[in-house]
Amino acid sequence: MIGDRWGVTDAEVARHYACDDVVPDPALQAWRGVTVAVPPEQVWPWVGQVRVAPYSYDWVDNLGRRSPATLQGLPEPVPGEPFTRCAGRPFGEIVSVTPGERLTGRILGAVMSYELVLDATDFAADADADGQPGTRLLLKVVMARHRWLAPAVAVGDLVMARRQLLNLARLAERHPA
Repeated sequence: MIGDRWGVTDAEVARHYACDDVVPDPALQAWRGVTVAVPPEQVWPWVGQVRVAPYSYDWVDNLGRRSPATLQGLPEPVPGEPFTRCAGRPFGEIVSVTPGERLTGRILGAVMSYELVLDATDFAADADADGQPGTRLLLKVVMARHRWLAPAVAVGDLVMARRQLLNLARLAERHPA
């Protein structure tokens, strides 16, 4: 399907994501991924910070309000709390969390899982200046319904999720936790 993959390998597409347990027979599956040049423990606080802002195109999905460029010192995410905020209002719901590794939420009929994986494809090549390995920040989005709508959702999500992952990666690299 058009727009179903960006920045992911076949192995990353084949892996099991937490959202697969929530939507076992999805009408839509889309995968996104980016490499971040810091270890997972420095990326995780930024992933958890999607609870305060979308980190995508703020003028579209946050009514022009800027997503914070500094960490807000949030506690660990908890299932049942709002997944994100849009225009300052709570939006969606956190479904499951494995601190430091996975965050899964439900929003607008979609379920999405962010997963952090130590980037061990080439430990030496992926090490930053301090000799630390990098992180693969992966996102899988699934929807249970509306097979006819899936291609449009996949393309729209590709645009927004790509921007979000690139923003989170940039912030994690510039402002370590």
